[in-house]
Amino acid sequence: MLKNKTVLLGVSGGIASYKSADLTSRLVKAGAEVHVIMTKNACNFINPITFETLSGNKCIVDTFDRNFQHNVEHVALAKKADLFMIAPATANVIAKVAHGLADDMLTTTFLASTCPKLVAPAMNTAMYENPITQDNMRTLEKYGIQVITPASGYLACGDTGAGKMPEPEVLFKYIEKEIACEKDMVGKKVLITAGATRESMDPVRFITNHSTGKMGFAIAKECMRRGADVTVIKASTTSEPPEFVKIIEVADAASMFDAVVKIADEQDIIIKTAAVSDYTPAVVSSEKVKKKDGDLSIQMKRTKDILKYVGEHKKEGQFVCGFSMETENMLENSKKKLEKKNADMIIANNLKDSGAGFGTDTNLITIITKDNVEPLELMGKDQVAKEIIDRIINKKN
Repeated sequence: MLKNKTVLLGVSGGIASYKSADLTSRLVKAGAEVHVIMTKNACNFINPITFETLSGNKCIVDTFDRNFQHNVEHVALAKKADLFMIAPATANVIAKVAHGLADDMLTTTFLASTCPKLVAPAMNTAMYENPITQDNMRTLEKYGIQVITPASGYLACGDTGAGKMPEPEVLFKYIEKEIACEKDMVGKKVLITAGATRESMDPVRFITNHSTGKMGFAIAKECMRRGADVTVIKASTTSEPPEFVKIIEVADAASMFDAVVKIADEQDIIIKTAAVSDYTPAVVSSEKVKKKDGDLSIQMKRTKDILKYVGEHKKEGQFVCGFSMETENMLENSKKKLEKKNADMIIANNLKDSGAGFGTDTNLITIITKDNVEPLELMGKDQVAKEIIDRIINKKN
């Protein structure tokens, strides 16, 4: 995920520095090369040996320390970095880097770095809310340095409020967003539908399917990592939605259709992964649910076809992709759907294939366009998402 990426992690003097050890471990496990630079005050909270053990690299504290190879001095490190994050960032360090002060190894290297920079504030609530600190953070943002909003809660000082450094998994996601992928979708707007719609039969019962939203979320995450502005219209899901995307919650097919229509014209790419019910009860009323010879009988009507609508109303340059989940005649049915819906691409799979379909971590798909049919091998859904987006980008280019 972060293979061949170099992350500089600055650790300043705060109790939250223990979380930075966890973050270091996560980055290394993801394949990144991590170099930790600590302030002298940070050493009062956590020993540099901890970071050296986790990263496999010498932890730098003293600007004039000569007990390391020449090629890791501050300018060389700055040139090598793909990303620089300070976590935790105290009010003092924020003030210094906001005004270009470079009086230790951390601030010197930060000033010399031209890579993307992130700062994760961690301090007492009163210090965080102080107008001077707020102004310093706005200064950082003015210079293109991303300031991560701290969490709120019980602080080490005993106060409750804003100022907690976010958990390591959250900081990891910020880093992943910045450097995990080439930013070849910057400026693109992508709309993705995900999950299973629910069609109410009465106030208690509903018709739905087994979709978890996992495939749609994987595609949304891939697009977000590549710099796209992503909107996900989600129905019922059991998977965790990705960070840094806009989520629109809907319940049934009609609500999803309306949500798609409302913003479809603004999108460059529309990908329908949601398992939308083809039918819905004609009248949502318990009186319409009747028993005949012991079996339930209910009047049904067709729902509006989202993929067909966006295909028929496709604007110039817009790319429309749909999913086709079949149990038989997969290629034949999917090719018909491509033509009938006026889509640019159909992702087909057979629900009877092992490792494919709803609720699995893998998928076995065939990518169908007007001029090509390309079966892919079984792979994880994150990799499937990458393969799909790679081909969409190539088609659009």
